Amino acid sequence: MDASVPEPLCLDRLSWKRIEALLADGMRMLMLPTGATEQHGPHLPINTDSVIAARLCEAVSATTGVPVLPPLTYTVSAGHTGKWPGTFSLRHETFIHAVNDLGDWMVATGWERLLIVNSHFGNDAVLRVAIDQLRLRHLGRIQLGMVNSFLLSPSIRAYFFGDAEDLHANRAETDLMLHLAPDTVEMEAVEDDPDRTDGTVFSYPVSQTSLNGVTGRPSEGAAERGAELFAEMVEALAAKVRTAIAEQPPLPSEHWSTCSRIPVL
Repeated sequence: MDASVPEPLCLDRLSWKRIEALLADGMRMLMLPTGATEQHGPHLPINTDSVIAARLCEAVSATTGVPVLPPLTYTVSAGHTGKWPGTFSLRHETFIHAVNDLGDWMVATGWERLLIVNSHFGNDAVLRVAIDQLRLRHLGRIQLGMVNSFLLSPSIRAYFFGDAEDLHANRAETDLMLHLAPDTVEMEAVEDDPDRTDGTVFSYPVSQTSLNGVTGRPSEGAAERGAELFAEMVEALAAKVRTAIAEQPPLPSEHWSTCSRIPVL
């Protein structure tokens, strides 16, 4: 192994003594990758979102020194229904409680900042609820935020949504997996399926919009583009993390420190 290449700080690979030393040295921030365990079409593995979130956080940890929690891999995938095998979902309430529990333990053990890095769109709403509950319950004790990996910059968003607005297992995700975990991708089985949601008013589960669990053109996937996209995502997330390490509330504490914390949410 090249000693000149920095290694990520994966918290689950450290002893409590080393974690205590990180805190003593002033590190108070963690990243939490959130993915999913769900069908990803005929060609991608069911851990696709989790791989993307975890590898992205690890790469950013290596460049910023911010530790990474183990990824949450069972999350909210109920929108995929039971049409295709391979989806394993938590209830919305279960996932919200899990994130709240983790946040409570962070506060109890001295951590003060948490950035959730999410790679599964179905987690977006429930994560925002959990963050709202935690920030109110622990006002002034923890700063919380979330970024979706596919929305890290305008150009990243444009690429992800370039072949489907209601994307799933599409070109961008296939690019990334061909770069990050090529041995798990079966391009010989790839099937495109168009986005059928343009102009719709209501929200539909994937079983009502896709024939094969795909929305987009994964047949155009290429590892070279995946490497370029991943590098752009790492750069964009690292910039946000460096800002977050020192960010303070827009108003100083005298304007809000006496506000009542909400006791139970």
